[in-house]
Amino acid sequence: MNITELKPSAIWGYFHQITQVPRPSKKEEKILAFLKKFAEEHKLEYDQDAAGNIVIRKPASKGYENRKTVILQSHVDMVCEKNNDTVHDFDNDPIRTIIDGDWVRADGTTLGADNGIGVAAEMAILTDDTLEHGPIECLFTVDEETGLTGAMNLAPGFVKGTILLNLDSEDEGEMFIGCAGGMGTMAYYKYTQEKAPQDYYYATVKVSGLKGGHSGGDIHVGLGAATKIITRALYAVREKMPMVLAHIDGGNLHNAIAREATAVIGVPMNQKEALSVIINELDGDVRQELKAVDPNVKITVNTADAPAHVVDADTTRRLILGLYSCPHGVMGMSHSIEGLVETSTNLASIKMKEEGVIRVETSQRSSSESLKTDVGNMVKAVFELSGAEVEVRDGYPGWSPNTDSPILKVTVDAYKRLFGKEPAVKAIHAGLECGLFLSKYPYLDMVSFGPTLRDVHSPVEKMEIATVDLFWRHLVEVLKNIPEA
Repeated sequence: MNITELKPSAIWGYFHQITQVPRPSKKEEKILAFLKKFAEEHKLEYDQDAAGNIVIRKPASKGYENRKTVILQSHVDMVCEKNNDTVHDFDNDPIRTIIDGDWVRADGTTLGADNGIGVAAEMAILTDDTLEHGPIECLFTVDEETGLTGAMNLAPGFVKGTILLNLDSEDEGEMFIGCAGGMGTMAYYKYTQEKAPQDYYYATVKVSGLKGGHSGGDIHVGLGAATKIITRALYAVREKMPMVLAHIDGGNLHNAIAREATAVIGVPMNQKEALSVIINELDGDVRQELKAVDPNVKITVNTADAPAHVVDADTTRRLILGLYSCPHGVMGMSHSIEGLVETSTNLASIKMKEEGVIRVETSQRSSSESLKTDVGNMVKAVFELSGAEVEVRDGYPGWSPNTDSPILKVTVDAYKRLFGKEPAVKAIHAGLECGLFLSKYPYLDMVSFGPTLRDVHSPVEKMEIATVDLFWRHLVEVLKNIPEA
C-alpha cells in the first residue's frame, strides 16, 4: 500500500509529493520552486521575500469575507539523518516511505514529516474549494532546523494576518501556546600533530545503536548521547593507561541527540587486552543504564591501522576533560507548567573537519531567557577552563504562554465539538518559530498543533496515520470558526 491511498487523500497526496522533493536545510531551492509552480498552476497569488520565505494567499470562501485573516505556517526544510548502512543522497534522492502498521516511516532516513505534513496540510487547504474559511495566508519558511533564518529574517508587512496557526507540533490532541528559546555554544580546540608512536596498539572505539532524537522534545527521556558515551570511554581508558588520540567524530546536528560516535586511539602494545576489558566493562554498564530507553546501545573496540599522526598530548587531555565536564540533558523543570522541561543543554557534535581544529557544538534551550543565558555561560566556562576558544551564537527568543488567547479558545472549542473531549493545553521545550514571529509582529495571536510524530530528527522518525485525519478535521473546523474582523 502506498501512502497516497491513505485518507484524507488530499493531505497524504501532497505529503507524498513533498517527499519526492529534496529539501535539506539551507538547500531549499527545489521545494521553493515546487511551491511556486504549485501556486501558479492553481492561479493563487504568491510572494517571496529576500530570505526565501514564500506566502501563498487564498481569498475567503463565499460568506466568510468578513472573517479575520489567518496565517497558516510551516517550515519547508527537513533534518537529514540516515543510518550508516543506508545509501541515500539527501540533495538529490526522494524519501522512500513505508507504511509500518499504524505508522508511516522512511526507509533508513528521516521521514521529513517535521514539517512536511504541515506543508502538505497548507497545500490541501489552498486547493480545496469546498472548505469554509476567511482570508488565508499560507506562510512557508526556510531553514528552521539549522538557524531559524527564515523566521529571523521575515520582514514586517510580508504577511497581513493577525492570527497564526503554526502546524509544527508533534502530539495530536495537544494545543501548544509556548516554546523554549535557544542558543548555541561552540568550542574550538586547536591542536598540533605529533608523530604517532609506532610501538602502540591502535583501535577504533565505536558507540552505536542509539535511537537519537530531538534535542528539545526528547531531552527529558534520558536517551543515550553518543558524544557523552565516547567521552566516557576515552576518560576511562586514559585514567588506566597512556593513550593517544588520532581521530574523534560524533553526532551531526545541533538539534539532535547524537546517535553514533567513533574515536581512533592508541595504547601501549602490552595494554591491548586491558583496553578491551575497559571497553567491554563500560559496554555492560551503559547497556544496563540505558536498557529501558536505549536498549540497542553498544560500545565496541576493534583493531585499526596505525595512523601517521595523533593529536598533541596537551590538547587530548584538555579535550577529554572539557567534554567529560560539559553538562548534557535536563538542567531544570518548570515551576509553573507541570512536566515541562524549563532548561536543557545538548552536547550535539564533535568534529575534526578543519585541519588543526576539533570543533564541539552544543545547544541550549530554556523557556526563561535568563536561565538560557545561565546554562550557556556554564557550558562556555567549562570549555574556557579546558583551554578552548568559545563562540556563542545568536539565540532566538522563546514564546511565553498566553492562556487567555482568543485563538486558543477557538481551537479548544473546535476540538471539543469534533471529538467530545478536552485537548491538552501545553508549552513545548522544543523551539518553534513563533517566538521570532512575535518579535516582528507583536500583535499576533498564535497557537500550534499537529498530528503525532515520534523520534523526529532521527532515521526512525515516524508519523501516526490515524492522527493525520484528526489533525486535518480539526484544522478545517478551526478555520470555519475564525471570528469576524
